[in-house]
Amino acid sequence: MHELGILSALVQTVEGIMRDEELTEVEKIVIEVGELSGILPLYLEKCYPAAVYKTFMEKTVLELVIVPGIVNCRGCGLTFNAAENDLRCPDCGGQYLEILSGNDMIVREIVCR
Repeated sequence: MHELGILSALVQTVEGIMRDEELTEVEKIVIEVGELSGILPLYLEKCYPAAVYKTFMEKTVLELVIVPGIVNCRGCGLTFNAAENDLRCPDCGGQYLEILSGNDMIVREIVCR
């Protein structure tokens, strides 16, 4: 479960931003998680309390936005959601895919009071 490590790094990153911008309190963090990122949103939610325990972010709210794993089949050109189709083109069965979206995790917003 690498989600705890990811969240711990996130806390350190946000702490640096808070210090640089001279902000005092974070109310909410909004994170985009791609379906193809290898990061499980359920584990992020479960690990979040442990990652922020006794930090300046302890009372913050975590909001996750799931980004669909959209790909283009290089065999037939079809664009589709790879996660919904077991990483296989529903038209030609091909697996030579170009990822268009949903393969990363991005901090979309840091809401401060």
